This record gives sequence, structure tokens and C-alpha cells, in this order.
Amino acid sequence: MLNIAYNTARLTRVLEDYKEKQEYVQKRKASNKGKGATVSEVHEAITNYLQGETVSEIAKYLYRSPGFVKAIIDRSGVPNRPTSKEERRRASLLPEECISEEFEVGERVWSALHHAPAKVTKRLDDSYIEKYDCPCYNIWVFEKVTSSETWFPGIETGGFFASSTAYDLGKLTHLKDLGIDLQRL
Repeated sequence: MLNIAYNTARLTRVLEDYKEKQEYVQKRKASNKGKGATVSEVHEAITNYLQGETVSEIAKYLYRSPGFVKAIIDRSGVPNRPTSKEERRRASLLPEECISEEFEVGERVWSALHHAPAKVTKRLDDSYIEKYDCPCYNIWVFEKVTSSETWFPGIETGGFFASSTAYDLGKLTHLKDLGIDLQRL
């Protein structure tokens, strides 16, 4: 299974390394147990969640439980990403801190329809206010790109243009008070 036939010394080393890693993870989790979140843990959890990482991935490298990370995200007013395919087909509800009808060109926002961070590129004319009863915006939706999905090495983010009503956009400016750099999204 490990492709190590008849090399017991190497197999023993691989197993020892695995056990050491597991022990280290257990020590780190035990040392963090019962302690509150540090400022850097809050920054990393929020930023990485908004960039597209899952709660379990974030919990793994913070040496915390997924419930702990989820609580950080919920308490800070970060919009939740749906987990099931059915939920991803429609716009999700935004936390109260994110609700707004007016956005500035260049502002980083959350697209509840695309479940991703976005940047407002243009406010459309007022004819959309009559039609949708709210302003409409052109946005650039950011997507995280893995190296296997692109022909260009070093590219980490991509995206696409979309149009969205103000009801499907959420402000993220309240996260600046927590020290989150919205330009990293």
C-alpha cells in the first residue's frame, strides 16, 4: 500500500514520523483547549473562510475544533457559505451587519448569490430601481484557483463579472473594525 516492499527501515521511519506528527497535533490541541481565540486566530479564520477554505481546513491548521472556528465566524458577522448543492443554487441570507442598499465603486462586498467575495465595479442606472425596487451593480466575483486549473503559474485568484441587486450584496466594512484586510480577499 505504501509502495515499500522489503524495506523495513524506511517503513519504520515513515510510521514514526506519522506518530510524531499525530502526537504534536494532539499536544497543540490540548494546549489550546479552554483558551479563547487570539487576535491572529480570528484574523486567519475570517480571512481564510472568506477566501473559500472550509471550516474543517481552517480548524486543522489552527489546531482548534471546527465548532470553535464556526463560532468565530458566526460571532463576527461573516456571511455563511452553504454546504449542500441545493443551498448553493439560491441566494443565502446575510447577517444583519452586512445589510445595505448603497455600495461604493471599488468596495469589497459579499455576493449572497454567488457565495463569494466580490468587488463593485459599477453602479447601473436608476432604471433598475424602478424595476427591482433597489439599486443594481456590476461586480467582479473572486474565485480561488488551484494550480491545476490554470495555464498560468502563480495565479491564485480568478473570477468573473456579474450583475447583482443591492439585496444580494453584503457590506464587509464591519470586519475592518476587527482588523481584517479586505484587499486580501
